[in-house]
Amino acid sequence: MLDHDGFVVSALVEEGRLARDAAEQAKVEAAHKSRSITSVLVERCLVTAREVALVRASICEVPFVDISQYVIDIRNTGMLSHDTAEALIAFPLFDVGDTVTVGMVNPLDLRAVDQLRTILKADIEPVLCEEAALRWLIDSAFVMAGQSGAAYAPEPEAELTTGKEPIVAAVNQILAQAVDRGASDIHLGPDEQQLLLRFRVDGVLQPQQGPPLAQLSGLVQRLKVMANLDLTQTRRPQDGKFRYTHKGRAIDVRISLIPTVLGENVVIRLLSSAGVIRGFDDLGVAQGELDGLSHALEQPNGMVLVTGPTGSGKTTTLYTALKKLNSPERNIMTIEDPVEVRMPMIRQIQVNTEIGLTFAGALRSILRQDPDVVFVGEIRDDETARIAIQAALTGHLVLSSLHTNDAAGAVPRLRDLGCPNFALVAAVLAVVGQRLVRRVCPECVEPHAPEPAALMHFGTHATEGRFVRGVGCARCTGSGYKGRLGIYELMRATPAWQRAIEAGATATSLRKTAAADGFRSMASDGLDKAALGLTTLSEVLRVVASLAVDSDAQSRAPDAAGRAAA
Repeated sequence: MLDHDGFVVSALVEEGRLARDAAEQAKVEAAHKSRSITSVLVERCLVTAREVALVRASICEVPFVDISQYVIDIRNTGMLSHDTAEALIAFPLFDVGDTVTVGMVNPLDLRAVDQLRTILKADIEPVLCEEAALRWLIDSAFVMAGQSGAAYAPEPEAELTTGKEPIVAAVNQILAQAVDRGASDIHLGPDEQQLLLRFRVDGVLQPQQGPPLAQLSGLVQRLKVMANLDLTQTRRPQDGKFRYTHKGRAIDVRISLIPTVLGENVVIRLLSSAGVIRGFDDLGVAQGELDGLSHALEQPNGMVLVTGPTGSGKTTTLYTALKKLNSPERNIMTIEDPVEVRMPMIRQIQVNTEIGLTFAGALRSILRQDPDVVFVGEIRDDETARIAIQAALTGHLVLSSLHTNDAAGAVPRLRDLGCPNFALVAAVLAVVGQRLVRRVCPECVEPHAPEPAALMHFGTHATEGRFVRGVGCARCTGSGYKGRLGIYELMRATPAWQRAIEAGATATSLRKTAAADGFRSMASDGLDKAALGLTTLSEVLRVVASLAVDSDAQSRAPDAAGRAAA
């Protein structure tokens, strides 16, 4: 295979897309690591994969084709085997008459072109595609065809097999693609005419072209085997788990099956490993909120709560706090349902209601284990709430989560669960409210002025700042977003806030009291991050639309934009 890396780098420098000294440094690093220069440049975000592909296409004098939105025709898998497609990194996109247009990474590889011409028995018109996008297209096409390493069969057998046969290969490929895409969940279920496959990526479900509907039974049976579930039971919900290894990385998988009128529906949760938990800076916690939260976590006793709806990142925030606290000098114990991240030195307990091991029951037992820090995955009932408050009042640091809309809602919720005001005043150190927003994809980012209506929602006409959007590319599969970060608010136990709780203040009153002490709302934090070019204003509105944008966000909006512009 011909290598044009040097020509590509020279062209990038000549076109002003790459600094010459950066190119020289990349050459040294590439030689040291025995890698291509362009791969080092892309990894270091000095250029994008799309820029490299466009320059390479120009050098090769062939068209560049963006296949990120390409609609896969699985019939084309019948033209060549999966092994050949992977070896040549090539896939037939479409054919017109006697000519087949083939997506390739290196169209000047004449040996590969000749091999394709022989296999396809047609004239070849090569076009250049991004390598990552093309590899993903190849894998997706053969998975949808229901096989791996063989030509497409129009009516694949939906049988339970072993080794690398169709069903096992299809399940493995779905799992692998989901992990590679950074998905948190896989949804697999039947419609009238098709098997609907969706990945939840960055909090949003994204449809995928899945295997044929005829394979549903076999796929479900294979997943049941992996999760050690009852193969004969199809009329009752089942939950299970298994561990899946991909590229040397162990991933804990939770599976839920429920019967529907069209067949069993499957939802698979992919749980991150401890290595993914980093620090609060990586989560996007602003310095003011980080200082207040860190101060609360330094206390020997009391309660720190994280609030938000399902999927708002509460567990990740709490695990990050546990990682910060974790040391040989502390005895840390957790009660979780399920245990999502396994952490060294921390004693983690899995709730099991079938044997009576509930949050409340486990919490009572934990308090006899001489803990310094207690993590309760979620406060769901009055008994758990009262025991957790008691633990916080008797020399333990308690971390937990609540399902409330915002930080101020935690106090009324705990009151509803039977916790008296005097106990809340004495126990609660801080309450975090949070949501997750999608980051703008760095590969396809461009400046963008927000819609006036979006700005008016925050009570400002200001358009200063580095507002951006993603136009969509292969790396973000056309969404314009890649990855997520949190937007946060933190209510600290100031004297004024404690007096308001003791007086029975409502959530609205607590927000006003906290605002007088410097409280910033999630909306305000989201506006700051949009003005800094980390996300978009429309994305912030998507996740905070149900929350009232208070005077804090409105008064800070022009300032936030101005700071970003500066």
